[in-house]
Amino acid sequence: MVEYRIDRRSGVATYVQIVQQTKQALRLGHIQPGDRLPTAREVVEATAINPNTVLKAYRELEREGLVEARRGLGTFVKRALGTASAESPLHGELDVWAVRARESGLDRDDVAALFTAVLEKHFAAVETDFGVHEKHFQGESS
Repeated sequence: MVEYRIDRRSGVATYVQIVQQTKQALRLGHIQPGDRLPTAREVVEATAINPNTVLKAYRELEREGLVEARRGLGTFVKRALGTASAESPLHGELDVWAVRARESGLDRDDVAALFTAVLEKHFAAVETDFGVHEKHFQGESS
């Protein structure tokens, strides 16, 4: 089950944090299709946030087709995202890299900025002829 952690100092709306954390849990395989998300009451008890905030996040996840609400039963995962399993060799390599970054004196914000810059370099969004943004990998040439 997902355990939400709300950072009130982040500047990110609380419902967005719930959506992001749910998506991350889906990408990492911590929750699977068929799993039940915590009830709004459970999230409120764990985080001291407004129940309407939880419901707003769950509605957003439902709008995106990731979860479905079942009256009287709860909210259930409908589909998975990505394949970034915690058992992936890349996860281990990234873990080692994060340790090295911390040991070299970088703080969390420094690491996030560095990682984001590398992501932008390799996974930049490019605009198509139709004005639609597509993800484009700028690594190896095809």
